[in-house]
Amino acid sequence: MEQIKTAILQYWKSNKILWIGQAISIFIFAVIISLYDVPADAWQYAALLIVVSLMALTTYDFLRFFRKHQKLTEASRQILFRSNALEEPKYGIEKDYMRIIRIQAEEIQRIVTESDLTKTDMLDYYSMWVHQIKTPISAMHLMLQTNKTTESGALRLELFKIEQYVEMALNYLRLGSDSTDFVIKPYKISEIIKNAIKKYKGIFIEKNITLKFEEMDFVTITDEKWLSFAIEQILSNALKYTTTGSITIYMEGDTLAIRDTGCGIIKEDLPRVFEKGFTGYNGRMDKKSTGIGLYLSKRILNKLSHDIAISSEPGEGTVLRIRFEPYNDVRLDREM
Repeated sequence: MEQIKTAILQYWKSNKILWIGQAISIFIFAVIISLYDVPADAWQYAALLIVVSLMALTTYDFLRFFRKHQKLTEASRQILFRSNALEEPKYGIEKDYMRIIRIQAEEIQRIVTESDLTKTDMLDYYSMWVHQIKTPISAMHLMLQTNKTTESGALRLELFKIEQYVEMALNYLRLGSDSTDFVIKPYKISEIIKNAIKKYKGIFIEKNITLKFEEMDFVTITDEKWLSFAIEQILSNALKYTTTGSITIYMEGDTLAIRDTGCGIIKEDLPRVFEKGFTGYNGRMDKKSTGIGLYLSKRILNKLSHDIAISSEPGEGTVLRIRFEPYNDVRLDREM
């Protein structure tokens, strides 16, 4: 009903000159009839024919207008639509508008195609670059193992950071593509966390940070690779801003909590920590923060339908919570 009211209002506005013209014509007709001695039957019959004809033509024209209005309303709800799906105008200025729409649609399609090709080329290049750079990284690992010095430990940690940045760059690009190679199935959260912890054990040792990990028997539907990457970014962030104390990982019902005893986050920065490129007060003090880690984690977790939240107090540390949907299958729990 609302759509019909809108269509009637638009129809009136677009044809009001014609309505005014018809009203003037009827007025002139009535004046002329009144000036001449025309039999009542004749002018009444003529007036009836005029009214019926006008009503029939108006009804037909409005129905055409309403159908076109419906098609355009439906097209406006779509981000991209095929211009050839619209009714072809037969005459008038509408043909000029349709020509402009088709030119714009073709240009948009060309830009979208070029953008897709550019993104594909860029992703292919970075994928190749990541695979190529793994060779010198592996060579440096081997050199550090065979030529141990007092600086070998520090060099291994810096090399580990390079590996993480390389992986972050590739995942950043993959996350923006249409294909993110998700493999969704049930996983035990504890296994994913343990693998992430193993990656960062060198930094835990180097910074003398205590790890408190509570065993958990929780299964959820997720993607192992992408969830691991998100948790690794959260761990990396916790280690970066924790100089003394501990990092505790535990479950609160269906929510995974990662708590650190770091410097914490000021109240003003909390609402923006998941924004792309936002480094906040701590990041500006550190001068090495990119503001990408938590941004990527939130995007990944959103794609996996996992909720993430953060709470913090300056000087008292930070808690990041990830809520999962539990997967209850007794047979699977026994197998795992």
